[in-house]
Amino acid sequence: MSYILEVKDLVKSFGKNIVLNRISFSVEKGEVVVVIGPSGTGKSTLLRCINALTPPDSGKVWLDGVDVMDPRNNLNSIRQDIGFVFQHFALFKHLTALQNVMVGLQYVKKLSRQEAREKAEKELQRVGLLDHMFKYPAELSGGQQQRVGIARSLAMDPKVMLFDEPTSALDPELTGEVLNVMRDLAKEGMTMVVVSHEIGFARSVGNRMIFIENGVIVEEGTPARVLKNARNERTREFLQKITELYGE
Repeated sequence: MSYILEVKDLVKSFGKNIVLNRISFSVEKGEVVVVIGPSGTGKSTLLRCINALTPPDSGKVWLDGVDVMDPRNNLNSIRQDIGFVFQHFALFKHLTALQNVMVGLQYVKKLSRQEAREKAEKELQRVGLLDHMFKYPAELSGGQQQRVGIARSLAMDPKVMLFDEPTSALDPELTGEVLNVMRDLAKEGMTMVVVSHEIGFARSVGNRMIFIENGVIVEEGTPARVLKNARNERTREFLQKITELYGE
């Protein structure tokens, strides 16, 4: 079987604290994998290691057969194929929504200003924000800012999208607009690895769920199986707490 993303024996420590302990999993093209687990258990570090924003201590990551960790490969070129949506938006505050999406197209992909604008407008339309393209981040709601972040990643035409708790910084009423965009991307066949506690999203969109604790994969399976019949007691305890906090 051919995988678009493969993670093998990934290890990362901060001092004596082992955050990732030989994590391994693979993702097929078009698959949506939802990663859950307690805070501080390595979920965000896992995503950052996948595109080498945080270099792992050991292990391998392959994107479409290319070794991300091989120093002979162009890491900046590889990163163009890995979209990353951050928890706290990470937009340039002095740039408009349009300019935030254009900047990578101009300075990384080396498109002309006109080409970059046309592509940026297309992606803002895709996330329902074309009418807000001249607004600055401070003039946008949190949900709108996150959708600009998604548009910025989509503009690079990534092979895989990584989402690091994309709704955790949002008010509950703004969460839905971001999740709807992500649902649309899943329908379009976008490959996604999503760190999230949005169980409803995992159930309706996810193909697979991974539960991580203490730097290891405790349980893995389809959302329907994990949510209804988790095999590990710790998984069941965690899901019960999430349900109490966030509801079904």
